[in-house]
Amino acid sequence: MKRLIRVGSRESRLAVTQTQSMINIIKAHHPELEFELVTMKTSGDMLLDRKLDEVGGKGLFVKELDIGLRSCQIDIAVHSLKDMPILTPEDLPVISLSTRENPYDALVLPRYADDVDLSKPIGCSSARRTLQLGLMYPGMTFREIRGNVQRRLQKLDSGDYAATVLACAGLNRLGLSHRIYRVFTEYEMIPAAGQGILAIQARANEDHTYLRCVNAPASQIAFSAERAFVRRLDGGCSSPIAAFAKICGGRVVLYGLHYDEETGRHISGAMEMPVSEAEKLGIALAERLLDKLDSLKGAGV
Repeated sequence: MKRLIRVGSRESRLAVTQTQSMINIIKAHHPELEFELVTMKTSGDMLLDRKLDEVGGKGLFVKELDIGLRSCQIDIAVHSLKDMPILTPEDLPVISLSTRENPYDALVLPRYADDVDLSKPIGCSSARRTLQLGLMYPGMTFREIRGNVQRRLQKLDSGDYAATVLACAGLNRLGLSHRIYRVFTEYEMIPAAGQGILAIQARANEDHTYLRCVNAPASQIAFSAERAFVRRLDGGCSSPIAAFAKICGGRVVLYGLHYDEETGRHISGAMEMPVSEAEKLGIALAERLLDKLDSLKGAGV
């Protein structure tokens, strides 16, 4: 009999599509394995009437899947890395990170619209996106918009919003790239740490060698820098921290954004180091931005 691997996923169409893509790759490399998809509705998918930071943050998107892993209801879980807490439990480590899809954010307009309607708000629930959008569209207002990609597009097309912002990766994976009006570069809107990468989580101390075929070393390096940056700044789900690393040859370029909630100031910057020092790079850029904010405070700016 083939070894059965039960794969956990959130119930959304995007989550299932992403999970199935990982299953297909593993099956191609390991025909001796059999897979069963197990979908779960997470707290983050159900609590749509409140902001995430008010009800538990990113942990709400993994809570039920963590329970499923610990109870052996599932053997592995597939997540969008950007939706996971930066720190994962020791007993449920991230085993593999996928090749990164398009990591950038996209501006999406209502169906048939050909420009941003300045009289309506932009639908956006992310503090990171709202902060950076405010710099590009001064004077625009913003209104909360939650739910999966299809739900957000339905709300957008209802006519209540001028636009919304979604990750290119999700739109591409769902075959919705035609809805993209504009793609923001890292100089306009720095993505969330881990955006575009899928993570496979499993129980510690088990055989995970079959997952090597879906692990991308470049994603491991990039996220090492991004994670170190966010951890040094102690950034949670509600904090408008952004981090995005690009590998150029043997070096990593990291773009970061930090927001000081005490003063309301924000600052962004970039640094680069060899790929072997990716984690050191994340810490160094975070400390540079903290020092710059401290200098502004000292100068009374």
